[in-house]
Amino acid sequence: MTRSPEVLLRKLTRREFRQRMDSGELQGCIIPIGAIEQHLEHLAMEHDWRSVSVVAEGIARRMAPRVLVAEGLMVGVSEHHMNHRGTLTLRPGTFLNVLEDLIESVVRAGFTNVLVLNGHGGNIQPVQAVWQQFVRRFPVNLQFLSYFATLDETDAADLLQGGKTCPKHLPGHAQEFETSIALAAFPENVRPDAMADQPDQAPALATADQGQQFLERIEDRVSKHLEAMLSGESVEPIPPMYP
Repeated sequence: MTRSPEVLLRKLTRREFRQRMDSGELQGCIIPIGAIEQHLEHLAMEHDWRSVSVVAEGIARRMAPRVLVAEGLMVGVSEHHMNHRGTLTLRPGTFLNVLEDLIESVVRAGFTNVLVLNGHGGNIQPVQAVWQQFVRRFPVNLQFLSYFATLDETDAADLLQGGKTCPKHLPGHAQEFETSIALAAFPENVRPDAMADQPDQAPALATADQGQQFLERIEDRVSKHLEAMLSGESVEPIPPMYP
């Protein structure tokens, strides 16, 4: 039986990685970033990290053998959730320093198309604040995309049962959208009893079928984004220097 090409960098030996990179097979790398933070009473705190990992691996499988998923950042910038005990957070400077080191690692490994795929809203502002510096520093096609940013109000109208506005309801936080993703991809992270007795009942509208449809749309669109990167159709412009 023929094995499917491995899509996780960490699963490769150094020889396997070297052979695939030197042959020209490897064309793109995804670095997922997420968070470990409270998601109301009914969702496990790993949701943002787990969901972005599922999306990244799904895209890499679709685009195999050309794309690998590198190790990312499980913990993000979540200071605004720290009043709920158990949430983990990094200071923005710490988060950005580690992200920069990860980007440098995969660039030095030979990747010329690198997509930082984000699964947590709190990471967006810190990354955007330094992104031009990252793009200037690394001479590759380096791009940043939040996977939920590929969805819009048309998707909300099609698939959400409750509120249908962006970004309040899509993506929202631990609401119908995120709960549906969990029900579809990792249902063991959903606590039905807690969902039934918490004040916020909007998540109870979520279904696994709905989540699967969201995942298919997300993976379709992020795959097209990455495909355009690999083909050279989508290239992150290097900001000009001051004269």
